[in-house]
Amino acid sequence: MPEILRRYALIIVAALLAVALAAALLLRGGMNESRPALPTGGDFILQSADGTIDSRNWRGQVILVYFGYTHCPDVCPASMTAWAQALKMLSAEERQRVRLLMVSVDPERDTLDHLREYAAFFHPQMIGATAAPEEIARLAKAYGAGYIRQETAADGSYAVDHTTATYVIDPAGKLATMLQLGAGGDTIAATIRSLL
Repeated sequence: MPEILRRYALIIVAALLAVALAAALLLRGGMNESRPALPTGGDFILQSADGTIDSRNWRGQVILVYFGYTHCPDVCPASMTAWAQALKMLSAEERQRVRLLMVSVDPERDTLDHLREYAAFFHPQMIGATAAPEEIARLAKAYGAGYIRQETAADGSYAVDHTTATYVIDPAGKLATMLQLGAGGDTIAATIRSLL
């Protein structure tokens, strides 16, 4: 067999083996074309201006969680506005079964009273909460969220870069899905309704 044909034959055999291996992995579930696995999530205890929040007390409700901060110039207000739009699309009965929680990743500046004012600006049903820095870090890690404080500017201000996803917890307390920045009110409302 000429050398060129031998090379083509080897390439074809290698390609066929690769296809067979991929098919076998698919059948066994080793290759999953769906979304990556969700983070573990989990229950939490936080502080709000109105008292302690224990997520276990919200069983039977859909919870939206967002890690942000009140000095955020753009992505936090955009997400909170989308949440408010979603609430307007829900019936009064549906709204009673939804909790909206922004967890501050800037506890140094975000006092409980300031968090309450900030959340209520977007909708009276939204809640701003925080905790000790180590508890925020633990909770963010459980949900796969990240954040990092930037260097302080000459005027004393600083930004906190953070994950922009909304974490949606089902009525059983399990993380059901993550909505990315840019999800509109209609998408958020439909996601909530699918879990109620």
